[in-house]
Order: sequence, then C-alpha cells, then structure tokens
Amino acid sequence: MDRNPYLQSDSAKSLLSAVIREINEESGVKAIALVILQDHFHAVFDLHGFNLSKFMQSVKLRFARRFLRDFAPPGTKHVWQRRFWDHIIRDQADLNRHLDYIHYNPVKHGLVKLPQEYKYSTFTKFLEAGHYEPAWGCTSAPASISGMDSE
Repeated sequence: MDRNPYLQSDSAKSLLSAVIREINEESGVKAIALVILQDHFHAVFDLHGFNLSKFMQSVKLRFARRFLRDFAPPGTKHVWQRRFWDHIIRDQADLNRHLDYIHYNPVKHGLVKLPQEYKYSTFTKFLEAGHYEPAWGCTSAPASISGMDSE
C-alpha cells in the first residue's frame, strides 16, 4: 500500500481525534476503540444504525479540509486512500480480537515497545477498565491476533 505519513505529527493526530469526536457527537456514532498511527488509523465504532460509508466520508472530508489548510506540505492534494477496510463484529470474541489488534498496532509498527506508551490509542482506557492486564503485549504479540493482518 502506498501511504503517506500525513498523521505523523502530534498536530495531525490531534486534529483527526478531534474530527472523529465531533462527528461522533453529531451522528450518535460511538468510538469504542481507536489508534492513530503515522499513516492510517484503526477503530471500532458502534454506529447506532448510522451508515459507515457516510461516517467515514465525513471523517475523511472534514479532516482533509482542515489538514490541507493548516498542516499539509505544499502541493498536497490527496490525504486519504479512496477505500477503507471494514468488518462487522460478530460476537464478544471477535470484538476482543479486534481490540487486541488495534491496541497492539503501535508495537507492531515499532512506534513503542509497550502498548501503554502510545499516546494516540484507547489502550490506557481499556487497561484502567480492567480489560487488559498491565503486562499485556509487553513481551510478545498476543496470540489472539495471530494471522490477523488488516493493513
């Protein structure tokens, strides 16, 4: 995949996070889990009947307008890939597996050594809620995400 690291700066990550929060509030969509990496993000959303394609279109358009105005390198015209990957969560085990995948992603990409070190992730929220043990993901990738590659 040909991705540009437009989300590399803290400013861009904060902007994307703010845009997702704004659209969540407007649409009733709830972000259950989120991680924003250098060139993409992963999330689990509870759509409450809202159309995922329209939601993603809103996120991409609103972020792109602000990013291109405030942060983009000169000459940048396109921020996002045309498509996105989606998956319908089938049950609790499927949800847990996707939460693990999302929260381990910064370690997988070599951005941090421990999931709790990554600032732009909901991992700490889940850790504090007791979903994860403090040592989770610290020594190796969780077995639950073995063979899972949604990048």
